[in-house]
Amino acid sequence: MPRSQFLAAFVGGLLGLTFPVCECGVVPLTRRLFNKGLPISAGLSFLLAAPIINPVVMASTYAAFGWGPILIGRFLLGFAIAVSIGIVFSFHNNPSQILRQASIRQTEDAATSCDHIHHNKLPLPSRLRHAMSHAGEEFFEMAPYLIIGSLLASLMQTVFPRSALLSAGSGPVLSVAIMHLLAYVLAICSTVDAFLALAFINTFTTGSVLGFLVFGPMIDIKSTLMFLGVFKQKYVIYLFLLTLLLSMVSSLFINLVGGG
Repeated sequence: MPRSQFLAAFVGGLLGLTFPVCECGVVPLTRRLFNKGLPISAGLSFLLAAPIINPVVMASTYAAFGWGPILIGRFLLGFAIAVSIGIVFSFHNNPSQILRQASIRQTEDAATSCDHIHHNKLPLPSRLRHAMSHAGEEFFEMAPYLIIGSLLASLMQTVFPRSALLSAGSGPVLSVAIMHLLAYVLAICSTVDAFLALAFINTFTTGSVLGFLVFGPMIDIKSTLMFLGVFKQKYVIYLFLLTLLLSMVSSLFINLVGGG
């Protein structure tokens, strides 16, 4: 990982190519990477970009839309927004304060370092048992956030009259707002959301569909709750607002300037 926070954010945005995880799986993985000393800028870029910048999502988006502006725009916008936010957070005077100390072990803790060295000397079966133990701890710590978020997403899908929302899809501004709202509350997995977005392509503007495909995988109602298990509450709010702002501005630019 580069020493420069700016280069680290750039590399973090590309890590999804080697760790192809969706928006649910990326949170506990990022938490563990923070625990191993991953810089904040790289971690945040990875957290936001990985659900988009990974081979599985690339393949599903290509299957739904083929080679064209939606496919290219999704990955360029997703990468640019993720890296930009990683760089913004790198300017914090003490990046470690962004993380919840209750859930993140201090990497500089000597006892942790000694324990890590000790584990590396154990035989393979013992190391596998340690890995399974860590997986169990991660599951029980993060699962409540995922379950509550999934219940809320299901409730929103039942309550919201999507037919009424579709009628406003042609407006260059309103369509962007609606598709960002849908992306947040529907909380569709990034590996299959392209096929749902395909149903909107003839009703909604190109910019709004891109906003759905970029914002949803980065932050939805499930991942917001999971973020609270890693970051302090005010930084989760900052992260949500900054991601929403950049995504909506990009979508509006495509609609108003690009004729989306």
